[in-house]
Amino acid sequence: MRSRKLLTGGLVAIAAILAAGYFAWAAGDLSKAVLHTKTGDHEIMVELALTPKEREVGLMNRPEMPQDQGMLFRFDETRDVAMWMKNTLIPLDMLFMDEAGEVVTIKTNAQPLSLAIIPSGEPVRYVLELNGGAAARYGVSIGDRLENEVIPPQ
Repeated sequence: MRSRKLLTGGLVAIAAILAAGYFAWAAGDLSKAVLHTKTGDHEIMVELALTPKEREVGLMNRPEMPQDQGMLFRFDETRDVAMWMKNTLIPLDMLFMDEAGEVVTIKTNAQPLSLAIIPSGEPVRYVLELNGGAAARYGVSIGDRLENEVIPPQ
């Protein structure tokens, strides 16, 4: 009986270590971004999705994301973009931005696990995904701007 408890306890500890490692890997390296809105400058730590594979996976299969974090997608050219929520477990706000990082379209509270297409509405270079409700919390409006190392300064 004692060995069974030790084995069970050991397996739980190993599972916890593996889970912590997975979430550290899933979050990737974070980059500082500043969202400039009428309500002020809001610092957000973003994971960068720069490659086709990173953009394809996005925030899929993640059960949560810290409040002041997000994912910034950079596309190789300014173009119409379509996003979806397949295998995405949390509601997201999406800010579609032009080559200057200026917000041109806002989609709030995208439904988790939905296969509905979410269009940019016009050509964009970047998309910032935030937790659902963050756009309202930051007071985001069309014309606001995101500053980050992958967005050239204007």
